[in-house]
Formats: sequence, C-alpha cells, structure tokens
Amino acid sequence: MARYLSELKRDEIGFRDLLKIGGLVALPTALVMYQPDLGTALTYLPVLAAGILLAGLRWHYLAVVLVVCGLALPAGWYFLKDYQRARLVTFLDPSRDPKGAGYQVIQSKIAVGDGGMWGQGVTHGTQTQLRFLPVPHTDFIFSAFAEEHGFIGVLVVLGLYFLLLMQIVQNAQTAPDRAGMYICMGVATLLLFHLLVNAGMVVGSMPVTGIPLPLMSSGGSNMFSVFMMLGLVNNVRLRRFAS
Repeated sequence: MARYLSELKRDEIGFRDLLKIGGLVALPTALVMYQPDLGTALTYLPVLAAGILLAGLRWHYLAVVLVVCGLALPAGWYFLKDYQRARLVTFLDPSRDPKGAGYQVIQSKIAVGDGGMWGQGVTHGTQTQLRFLPVPHTDFIFSAFAEEHGFIGVLVVLGLYFLLLMQIVQNAQTAPDRAGMYICMGVATLLLFHLLVNAGMVVGSMPVTGIPLPLMSSGGSNMFSVFMMLGLVNNVRLRRFAS
C-alpha cells in the first residue's frame, strides 16, 4: 500500500484509487478472516485508514466510506462464528456468563484492581499465580503486569510505548521519500491499534479479540513481526544519510 500511494502523482486520491487500495487490503484481510482470525484481520483496517487519510481523501468520499461501513456492520454479524458473537455479547455484559465467556474479562479486571498504586510485587500477584486468570502470558499479559507492578508500573510502560511511537512518527517526518513516510506511519498506526485494543481489552473497555500486546505478549510470530516492522522503520531512518 505504501508503494502504491507513493507512486500517485496527485495530492488527493480519487474514487478509483480508493477502490484499488481497498482491494489491496481486502485480499489479505479476507484470507486471515477465513482462518478464522478476526482479531488479526481487523488490524489491516487502521493501516488502510491511516494511508488514505495521509494521501488526501476528499470529505464526500470519506462520508461514503463511513456510510458503507455503517450499513455493513449489521450484515457482518451473520458472518461471525458463534464464539465471536459470544465475545461481543460478553463485552456488553460479562456478568451474563461469569463462568464461561465472561470469566477471563472479569478475572482480568480483578487483577488490574488488585495492583493498586504500587502493585503486589513480581510473582506475588494472586490472580496470576493462583491461576484465576487463564494464560496470563499471552493476550492478558497487561493484566498480570498491572497486578504485579500497579498503577505506577502501568504508567511507565505506557510512557515507553509513547516514546517508541513518537520516535517512529519522527522518522516518518524526516523520511527521504513518500514511501518511507507511509511505511513509518503504517507501522505506528498498527502498533498503536494493538496497544489500544489490548489495554482496553484487559479492563473491559474493548471486546476480547486475541490481539497480543507488542513486545510483551508471549509468542514468537508476533515478536518476529514487530521486529520486522521496526527494522523497516530503522531502514527508513538510515536512508536519510544515503548519498
């Protein structure tokens, strides 16, 4: 997508360009959804939104996109798997199934609350160590961290994520070409989406989607992907000094 947008010779993208970009993103999104992995498939959408907004999208095109998305949401309900529907219903009211679909969210919120200001201490979190919070090392790693390190620890981690994102945005601003700018902003958008969804998920503000927390959740494929993205950003930064 960065390559396509960087090759445009105009300051605004037209409707035909919008359809082509949508097709580029729709193909991998559909393949990932077919696995099925709705959470990962949704991560393509913020990258698409960031790209077309940076490229310049006319307001009436934006209005059409928003209307189409709004109309497609009710129809999308029928394409979801049963467990995906259960996650959305549980998000609205976890107490409807406290021992089933809502169990992990309830235990996650308890773990975050137990952390207090300074936390229970490393390996001393009751929700985590006593296994009330299932598989805390993956999607709910932020709950375990909040319980053990408290509000202060959470602020430190979020501050580090903020510094990382600001450094990526700064690289986008100093990129030697438009392709580098789109790459950096796409990576920043993707990491920000992961952070917002995962952090919101553990406190019950977002549905459980299985999206890992970058650089913290256990899992080799996600860590490898994040390092690849940061490598692309670093490559853009190094190209500033190329003659």
